[in-house]
Amino acid sequence: MKAQYAILRFAKYKGPTVSRIEAHNERTKETYASNPDIKTELSKHNFHPVIPNGKYRDISNRIIREAGCRVRKDSVTTVEVLITASPEFFEKKSRKEIREFFSYAVEFVKSKQNPNTYISAVVHVDEKTPHMHLCFVPITADGRLSAKEIIGNKKRLTKWQDEFWSYMVKKYPDFERGESASLTGRTHIPPRLFKQAAQLTRQKDKLMELISEMNALNAKTKSKKIAALLDGYIPGVEELMTKLKKTSIAAREMRSEIADLKKAVDRNKASTLRQLELEKKVQELDDLQHMVEALQQTMDAIPAEIIAIYNEPKLNRKETIAIE
Repeated sequence: MKAQYAILRFAKYKGPTVSRIEAHNERTKETYASNPDIKTELSKHNFHPVIPNGKYRDISNRIIREAGCRVRKDSVTTVEVLITASPEFFEKKSRKEIREFFSYAVEFVKSKQNPNTYISAVVHVDEKTPHMHLCFVPITADGRLSAKEIIGNKKRLTKWQDEFWSYMVKKYPDFERGESASLTGRTHIPPRLFKQAAQLTRQKDKLMELISEMNALNAKTKSKKIAALLDGYIPGVEELMTKLKKTSIAAREMRSEIADLKKAVDRNKASTLRQLELEKKVQELDDLQHMVEALQQTMDAIPAEIIAIYNEPKLNRKETIAIE
């Protein structure tokens, strides 16, 4: 029987970025072109262990305000916990059993983080593997806003993982304890990075199509359409580039380990399995890097007059369009 694992991961968000995860978590859109795994006809079966009582960002701001926390411009205001298990674990599980699994998992998080800081917890059963997104405001026991203190370093993350496994195995004894990423050097590459890059690539293709169609007769209309498309494209590329800097560090570390492993393999002191695993991840990161470089090149190719329209206040831009 294949090994089964309980999985717990974290992501941190600042300011307005929390609104983007709300759209995904709460299924506020009719279609999800960037995530073909979502079967919207099954979304009605998703359920909330913690129901949000408003917009994510509004809830986050209210919790921070009521706690009297000091907030910096770069403060992490929302932490998202992803909880799931190996796909094999959910095979032949009834909806009741799936609910019991996530209800039990929520109780673990409650033992570690004050439920009064929770924004939402929603379980998705409309994708390949059931999973839960639990979002909370990272306020410490003494009332400070500090994601770093709650989940911040490798030692603390390892403790979370150890305690999560110890808790889950009491009810689900078949779960095995995976090796800590801080001990093995394994790096999780968030699928959202690839989905975000793919979505931006589609926007890039549309941008280039609009630019190629520009002529003296339609320049104003096309320019405004391009500027409107840039409202999402430019911030999206900049955000992706920031995220990629972190994965680039991981890529350098993996390349170094690959070199060491090759030497060990040559001396018959190591298996090639770990080497192949790392090489696959490095290739994925390289592919992502190339995608982002192409996105950046598109930004550089946008005519200056269109960038000028993009930089206009949106209200002015809309008024100009309405007049014409």
